[in-house]
Amino acid sequence: MLIFGGVAGAILAIGLTIILIVALTSEGDPFGRKASGPTEVRPPLAQMCPAPTVPPSAGPTARPGQVPPATGERTTDAEAGISYKKYGDPWVPWDTTWRAGTLEVPYKVGQHFVTEEYSGGSYHASILSAAVPAADNDAVTLDLECVGRQVAADVRAEYYPQPNQLEPLRDEMTTLGGRPAWLSEFRLHFRAPGLSATEELSAVAIIDVGKPTAAVLYVSIPGTHKQFDYVVDDVLKSVRPL
Repeated sequence: MLIFGGVAGAILAIGLTIILIVALTSEGDPFGRKASGPTEVRPPLAQMCPAPTVPPSAGPTARPGQVPPATGERTTDAEAGISYKKYGDPWVPWDTTWRAGTLEVPYKVGQHFVTEEYSGGSYHASILSAAVPAADNDAVTLDLECVGRQVAADVRAEYYPQPNQLEPLRDEMTTLGGRPAWLSEFRLHFRAPGLSATEELSAVAIIDVGKPTAAVLYVSIPGTHKQFDYVVDDVLKSVRPL
């Protein structure tokens, strides 16, 4: 019995030694589990469009005195950091939050009117603005072209009937209200059951307002109401930073 007891004690001592060695060589985790990688917390556009090493040039940015002062009635989007022209009847204020597309751009401010009702719901002409996080942390250097192309692609893929055909009109760096901006203007052609509109003139402007967020201005005029096509360029020219 003494011999068996001694053997058992030796086995127990060896087992404890092995456990101790494993614990000390597993960096504090006796089961050797690896810590999971950090969760990606950057906004989608900041992930897709990291700040450029060399800031892109949009030409000279106008000083405050070089931009004509805003006149007439205005729509002001304090969160986006811009204001733009306000239009009368049939345009009415936008009074909801529409998180549109895969990027969920939160349009909270603007104007619209219903152009027709169909089986899919209401169809609208719209002038909508939003702020989208487009830079890391407190960075204020934005890759406007990348952000603009991503938002414009999301507009085409998520806002309109599929499939659709793109007729590009403008796709360029410019300035709006003296601020650098990327502007995409296009006409989309499409068909949807019960919908009278088969095309739409649209513009998406991404405006650098000197913050980690970029201002988005989205304008859409269905082909059934081409008398309002002028609004697209008119409202873009009226943009002013706050």
